[in-house]
Amino acid sequence: MSTGHHVRLLDAVKGQPRTVWITAFAAVIAFMGIGLVDPILLSIAEALHAGPSQVTLLFSSYLGVQVVAMLLTGASTARFGAKRTLVGGLVLIVLATAACAMVNSIGALVGLRAVWGLGNAFFIATALSVIVGAATGGQQGAILLYEAALGLGMSTGPLLGAVLGSVSWRGPFAGTAVLMGVALILSAGFLPKDRPEGSAEERPRVSVLDPLRALRHRGLRWTAVGSALYTAAFFVVLAWSPFVLRMGAVEVGLIFFGWGLCVAVAGVLFAPRLAARLGERHATVLAVLVYAAMLAVMTVDSRPVLVVAVIVSGLASGLLNTLFTGTAMSISSAPRPVASAGYNFCRWLGGAVAATLVGHVAEWLGWAHAPFLVGAVLCVLSAVVLTVGTAHRPDPHAVPAEAVVVGEEL
Repeated sequence: MSTGHHVRLLDAVKGQPRTVWITAFAAVIAFMGIGLVDPILLSIAEALHAGPSQVTLLFSSYLGVQVVAMLLTGASTARFGAKRTLVGGLVLIVLATAACAMVNSIGALVGLRAVWGLGNAFFIATALSVIVGAATGGQQGAILLYEAALGLGMSTGPLLGAVLGSVSWRGPFAGTAVLMGVALILSAGFLPKDRPEGSAEERPRVSVLDPLRALRHRGLRWTAVGSALYTAAFFVVLAWSPFVLRMGAVEVGLIFFGWGLCVAVAGVLFAPRLAARLGERHATVLAVLVYAAMLAVMTVDSRPVLVVAVIVSGLASGLLNTLFTGTAMSISSAPRPVASAGYNFCRWLGGAVAATLVGHVAEWLGWAHAPFLVGAVLCVLSAVVLTVGTAHRPDPHAVPAEAVVVGEEL
């Protein structure tokens, strides 16, 4: 790609308004919560006398509640405004993370992670629409910022979990509560007030079922299903790798820090290039097949091979996170908060199911590496869904590479 492309990419992230940067900072902290518990899964299991299938419920309760709550985000944003919805989500996260640091049973911890997931649902879907709506330079640049926040959060989350978790498994939860408190203060104090919508008759009417209705759109529906299958495989790696690696909190944290850096770099730098060269749909299919190959490599009974495969898989994840989100936010005519809620409902549903079943799959098949093979199959299915389900859709990114300007509305 030419030097000019790099200049335009930098321009896409420069000169953004304060609203974008505050929301992006809060998003970094929120996404830390996804990988935060990775390095301390074994410590939690030992301290609270819990088995692997119980500990992975920390992912499934978090994601399961988040999935259902995604249906409420569009209606909440329409009724109360984006700022109130976003700040309300942050309040729930702060309360839940602080309480997580004080409980003494796995059941209580799983329950509080569910509250955390509820807050995250209101924050994540709203943050994406806020960034896209407030950013200068067009939707593509805004999505790059959002995915950069995702990658940075996912990389620093395991690192924070490793550093604080080496002292106590409670440390990462307490640290997250403090950081989310900072994000809450910034968001409440500096984000612009929600504009008054006038009378009840003048307000946009958004039902909790509107996100599901948005999925009637063929392109959005199959994009969401493909993303759900990929996200299931994504959480196989996230939730199960620590149990196969059997390494200390710091070592696992460093591995997933490298993984998260790959997510961030690939999502921001490589995804736009690949979409420009191949078209968004073909780029997504290629990336999800590469991810399937990485998962297949993880079935090899070798710790060094697994470590390298986990880190490198972050490159494919970064590509897929950006490509899927870009498609979901532009493919249908539904309002952005509604399309985002419907898409995220499917996306995180895949993660919730995978996090719930991953430990059981290993038990049922009697092979510790079996979940990785299942994840590889899911990625192949995702590629099939994307190929067949969106085959007749014009690809807005299928243009010559030199014609694409990152950050420009297409």
